[in-house]
Formats: sequence, structure tokens, C-alpha cells
Amino acid sequence: MALMGAYDQVKKAFQDIIAPELQALRGEIQRVDANILRLDQRIDGMDQTLAARIEGLDQRLTAKVEGVDQKLAARIDGLDQKLTARIDGLDQKFTARIDGLGEKLDDLDVRLNVRLDSLRTETVSMKGELLAEVRRLDVRIDGVDRELRTAIDIRERLAALEARRAGG
Repeated sequence: MALMGAYDQVKKAFQDIIAPELQALRGEIQRVDANILRLDQRIDGMDQTLAARIEGLDQRLTAKVEGVDQKLAARIDGLDQKLTARIDGLDQKFTARIDGLGEKLDDLDVRLNVRLDSLRTETVSMKGELLAEVRRLDVRIDGVDRELRTAIDIRERLAALEARRAGG
């Protein structure tokens, strides 16, 4: 029985010392569990609140970005229309000027051809006159050549007559 007495004493010591401590720890664990559960709920609530705020911010930001995007698209379209109008205006001006230059070149070409034709006609006429003058000079040179031969012939005869007279 002594053994049973020691068992009972250890059992009683456990019940007297350790059991109240275990009960206290159990209560403390339950309080910590309750605190953890409350903190978890608060975190979930904050998470949901933050998610809602983020969603709201995201929606507002998306709306603002879309608004800015629409404004930029409208401005770009306006600038595109202005640039297109200016380019079309410049294109029309340049086309008109180029057409005007083309007409002036055509007119200049016609006038140049008329002058070239006139110059050709005048050149042909002058060539005919020059050939006629050359022929006239050629006839005169032939006449002077005959007269020169006649003069030389007369001189030779005169020289021969003088030589006969001086010798004779």
C-alpha cells in the first residue's frame, strides 16, 4: 500500500499544483485564441476596407485616365484635322504654282521655238546673201585677175619694145 500512497500523493500533488496551473494556462490560451480571433476579424475587416478603398481608387483612376485619354484623343484629332487642312492648303498652293510655272515654261518654249525658227530663216537668208556676195566677189576677182594678166602682158610688151629701142 505504500506504493499506492505514493501514487495518491503524486496524483494529489498534480491535482493541487499542476491542475490549477493547467486550468490557468487553458484560460490564458482561450483569451489568446479570442484575441487572435478578434485580430483576425479586424485584419479581415481592414483588408476588406482596403480592398474597397483600392477598388474605389482604381475606379476613380480608371475614370480619370479614360477622361484624359479622351481629351488627348480629341486634341490629337483636332491637331490632325488642322495639320491635314494646312497640308491640303499648301498642296493646293504648290500645285497652282507648279501649274503656273508649267504654263510659263510652255509659253517660253513656244516663244523660243518661234525665235529659233526666225533665226533659222534669217540664217538661211544671210547664207544666201553671203553666197551671192562671195560669187560677186569671185566674179570681180576673176575680172581683176584678167585685168592683172592683161596689165602684166602689156608691161612685158612695153619692156620688150623698150629693150628693142635701146638696143636697136
